[in-house]
Amino acid sequence: MAKNFNTLRDKMSPESLARARAKAAKYTEEMALDELRAARDLTQETLAELLNVKQSAISKMERRTDMYVTTLNKIVKAMGGDLCIEAVFPDGRVKISQFGKLRKIQKVRPLRKAAG
Repeated sequence: MAKNFNTLRDKMSPESLARARAKAAKYTEEMALDELRAARDLTQETLAELLNVKQSAISKMERRTDMYVTTLNKIVKAMGGDLCIEAVFPDGRVKISQFGKLRKIQKVRPLRKAAG
């Protein structure tokens, strides 16, 4: 029988709760593109439809380690978000304004379909 999460959480030690909260915070700060898509309750097929590409193109994009900022922006927009690019230094963070125009894109334009 499934247990209520609140009941389980109430039984956790303060140390376990702190570790769980720290881990949860880390996961919400940092995700791979496929994890972000899944966290938004989107399938590759649904995202592909939104971007007017094949599901296989989404799979390839999620495995890439390098892509155009415009491509990443289209993916994030299709998921319902806004892309923000910033530089992080030991003494602070700076938003890179060069890409500010990307935020003004209202409609998600389709990506080029993958060859083949």
